[in-house]
Amino acid sequence: MMHFTFTPAAVEQLSGYLKDGERSLKLLYDTEGCGCVVSGVPALQLIQAPDQDDRQGAGDPYGVWYEPRYEVFFEPRLKIDFDRTRHTFSLKSDNQIYTVHMRLLT
Repeated sequence: MMHFTFTPAAVEQLSGYLKDGERSLKLLYDTEGCGCVVSGVPALQLIQAPDQDDRQGAGDPYGVWYEPRYEVFFEPRLKIDFDRTRHTFSLKSDNQIYTVHMRLLT
C-alpha cells in the first residue's frame, strides 16, 4: 500500500478543497500522448467518489486514491509539496523527484 505525506504548504493549498469531506484526492498517472506507459505524468485530481478498482493509500493528513495498476511506477512512500512562488505541486520520494509541476485537476 502507498503512503502519502503532505507538507504544510500543500495542506494549506488543499484544505479549502477538502474541508467539507465531499471530495477526495486521487493520484492519476496520465499516459495519454506519452507513447509509452513508462513515460506517464502524475497529477492530482479532486474526485467525488473513487472508481471501482481504486485503492486508497494512507496519508497524513489526507488519504489518496490511486489505480493499483500504476503503483509499480511509484515508491511506497511519497511526499506532496506545494511551491507558493510557482503555484505548483510536486511529488517526491526519499530517492527521487517525480515532478515539480504536478497539476491539480478540480
